[in-house]
Amino acid sequence: MTFNLTRRAILAATVVLGLAGTAAAEFPESQITLVIPFAAGGSTDVVGRIVADRMGQELGQQIVVQNVGGAGGSLGAGQVAKADPDGYTILMGTVATHALNPLILKQKPYDPVADFAPVSLLVLVPNVLAVNPAVPANTVQELIDLAKKEPLAYASSGNGTPLHLSGELFKSMAGVDITHIPYKGSGPALTDVLGNQVPVIFDNLPSASGHISSGKLRALGVTTKERAPSFPDVPAIAETLPGYETYSWNALFAPAGTPPEVVAALNKAAVAAMADPAVAERMKEFSATIVASTPEELGEHVKAEMAKWEPVVRDANVSLD
Repeated sequence: MTFNLTRRAILAATVVLGLAGTAAAEFPESQITLVIPFAAGGSTDVVGRIVADRMGQELGQQIVVQNVGGAGGSLGAGQVAKADPDGYTILMGTVATHALNPLILKQKPYDPVADFAPVSLLVLVPNVLAVNPAVPANTVQELIDLAKKEPLAYASSGNGTPLHLSGELFKSMAGVDITHIPYKGSGPALTDVLGNQVPVIFDNLPSASGHISSGKLRALGVTTKERAPSFPDVPAIAETLPGYETYSWNALFAPAGTPPEVVAALNKAAVAAMADPAVAERMKEFSATIVASTPEELGEHVKAEMAKWEPVVRDANVSLD
């Protein structure tokens, strides 16, 4: 009797696995939902829509964008973590959803490693250190020297954001104490820096680029290791503080347990989309560097980002309910 039950179980499992393999081989058979874990209009939303449109062409099915903002991206990421692992619900993840929030939030809505299947890293986006033109500093070193002589403050898009922590890493490496002023988004932060209510800001380069080009902001340094192609005359902060490097990034994730064949199909479409010259041209508008990757490379990237940010979050004593 035991033998018969075991045999039936094996046969049933074989049938199920066979059906799963067939479904994966035919993926996708219907539209896919790409969850953007932030409100419409931001750089992650714009990048996501460009990628979704081009990937949909590769896959032969429409990819519908769904904005699920809130809790610094955790609401949308948590929704995907709990979705059916079939590849039909995927996430546009960021440094916030997969490195910072898991370190900062007291209540952990998901595990950034265990709850997701990495698909592909897509782009890296520089941040920028900029000042109001009235600030008597034209270089990163001059700002450091100024901060050692008189009190300064810097604005960011909010507590626990990549921009806040870019500032905290800068303070730590430069040995200066600049007061952080958090805002509810880059828009209001920029408004006060342009009005010189706050002298310094860390912002996404795409968000600040228009004000830099017009001369309303003075860019002192980009946060990536190399200079941004869109602003080649702006030095990298690392040219003054060797080893300094932060950036925002966008990557695709599926729920953990998604069949490898489905992940491979999504990865193939993502890599093809990022290789499209038209997509590359659009990404240049955001000073974004295309870094299409394998799923394994994205998995290692997430672990490295968490390891990089953990001491910064700890030393800055950043935590959110």
